[in-house]
Amino acid sequence: MKITRYEDMDDTAKDMMREIGSIGTGNAATALSSLLKTGVEMTVPKVEILGYNEAVDLLGHPEEIVSGVLVQMTGDVSGVMLFIMKLDFINEVLQCVLQENISGYEQMGEMEISASTEVGNIIISSYILSLSKLADMEISLSVPAFSVNMLGGIMTVPMAEFGYVSDKLMMITGKCIIGGRNVDSNLLMLPDIQSLNYLMDRLVTPYE
Repeated sequence: MKITRYEDMDDTAKDMMREIGSIGTGNAATALSSLLKTGVEMTVPKVEILGYNEAVDLLGHPEEIVSGVLVQMTGDVSGVMLFIMKLDFINEVLQCVLQENISGYEQMGEMEISASTEVGNIIISSYILSLSKLADMEISLSVPAFSVNMLGGIMTVPMAEFGYVSDKLMMITGKCIIGGRNVDSNLLMLPDIQSLNYLMDRLVTPYE
């Protein structure tokens, strides 16, 4: 089946992406445990195809300040990945790495940004590594870019990239448990439609 929009993905395709997410989160938890020097668990992710407003409502208020790590994909798959971090997630990371907490993003200096970017990059890279191995594909990732913005603003980045193709987003959500404390894990994966078709051919067809 040829996919022309994200919402064309059937349950089989979503299940396959969820399986990749499960493997990726397992790898990410191991890597994060080593970096943060504490126990890290990540729940089985949920894969949803949502409109922009639905996605923003799921994550919080459009004017809520959040941070994000954005990575561009090239190679067999082109597109972007965006990992969104709220302040509670940032503080769990900073407490483990730098033994400090912040009350607002304006307090983040070079070290705080570097640590947060590295965590986002680990989660994105773990997911892509699992995808590459399972689908036998070559996917390269750009240097991660860290930004702070209102939730509604930061979510426009992937929409601006691919809004001309679809007004939907593929969101991979779950819980990240750092040192026994629950924080949200929100990852947006947005391959372009040509890449998504190629990906589904590689992943789904062999199992049909």
